[in-house]
Amino acid sequence: MSFKSVKEPEKNVRVIEFGCDRKTFDEAVTAVYRRKAPKLTVPGFRPGKAPQHFIEKMYGSGIFYEDAVNDMIPALYPDALKESGLTPVSQPEFDLVELNDEGLTLSAKFFIKPEVKIEGYKELSVKKVVNEVTDEAVDSEIKTVRERNARSIEITDRPAKTGDTVKLDYSGTVDGELFDGGTAEDQTLELGSGHFIPGFEDQVAGHSIDEEFDVNVTFPEDYGAKELAGKAAVFKCKIRAINEKEIPELDDDFVADVSEFNTVDEYKADVRAKLEKREADRADNEAKDAIIDKLTEALDADIPACMFDNEVNAELQSYDGRLRSQGLSLDMYIKYTGLTLDQMKEQFRPSAERQVKLRLALEKIAELEKVEVSDEEVDAEYEDIAKSYNMKAEDVKARIEAEDVKADLKVKKAMELVEASTTYTAE
Repeated sequence: MSFKSVKEPEKNVRVIEFGCDRKTFDEAVTAVYRRKAPKLTVPGFRPGKAPQHFIEKMYGSGIFYEDAVNDMIPALYPDALKESGLTPVSQPEFDLVELNDEGLTLSAKFFIKPEVKIEGYKELSVKKVVNEVTDEAVDSEIKTVRERNARSIEITDRPAKTGDTVKLDYSGTVDGELFDGGTAEDQTLELGSGHFIPGFEDQVAGHSIDEEFDVNVTFPEDYGAKELAGKAAVFKCKIRAINEKEIPELDDDFVADVSEFNTVDEYKADVRAKLEKREADRADNEAKDAIIDKLTEALDADIPACMFDNEVNAELQSYDGRLRSQGLSLDMYIKYTGLTLDQMKEQFRPSAERQVKLRLALEKIAELEKVEVSDEEVDAEYEDIAKSYNMKAEDVKARIEAEDVKADLKVKKAMELVEASTTYTAE
């Protein structure tokens, strides 16, 4: 005996009652007695030798009841939940309903998914614009590759100019006094990069190696160090070295070095094809985002807050996993950024709410459209998951229920159905 009844005290909330007969409960009590008796002090008895009834008489008849109930919950609740046919979306709150000669009755209160309505999902119209890839875009992409493969050449016969990288000694003063962070030796600086105070790099250009000169600048009003904000400063500078980028020519030799092609024309054609693919993917992603927005707006459901909370926590856990793959952790990230966990949850909440609404919308569409998933499709999905995680399919099956895989595939098919029925416009 386990499941007894289900009640609906409020919208999207269910309470199931379940339990066991008295004999089963008494056996659980005896098991607790055997586990705890060695830790109880009973006058006249060695540890663990006092009879159960004697301990109950001394400490009270219910001394073992709470532990017995806690032991019974994981034994009884899963079967009762399965028999109820309900799917919780929150952790259950357990309570003792009754304990008498007939047996034990417990209750579990939890939220369930809301009733969902959605209309018009086959009549969507979204903007989708694939921009033309111009010759200028191709040339710009190739220029980036050329600059990435540039050589650094030491310059000794001319002054520094914008675009050069210099090694620089400098010492800065405000009102004739040195200030923290204003002095450095062999500082590497690319002239024109904008990494230093506005006007600094322009004044370094034009000077030669070992030449000593002054740079006069004014710190911005919004400068990070408040004691320097808006102040005029003088930097005494000396260039130690000048290096110039030598960008390789775009010729067949360069193409052979940086790609699998042998001629400039072949390389340009490949760059264009990749840019066109990138542009098409961008347009597809923006159109899909627009579809998602329309689906979530069309959703009519009173969604329990716990569903959003669960998704926020899941996204945080996923983010923590990505951080750990980079040698960090969520705790370290919070420490370094100065954010609190609650502030991070607020940052994740909009995307979490969107994801929950989208899932509910697609599940309802799959139901309305009677979307089916075959066992062969489930097996194929297991294989894909196994490959992506470099695991055996059998190990994946042991971790993920087939019904969960089937549910995900139904949602995926529902999205494909919506996308196929959407009208795409250029305006």
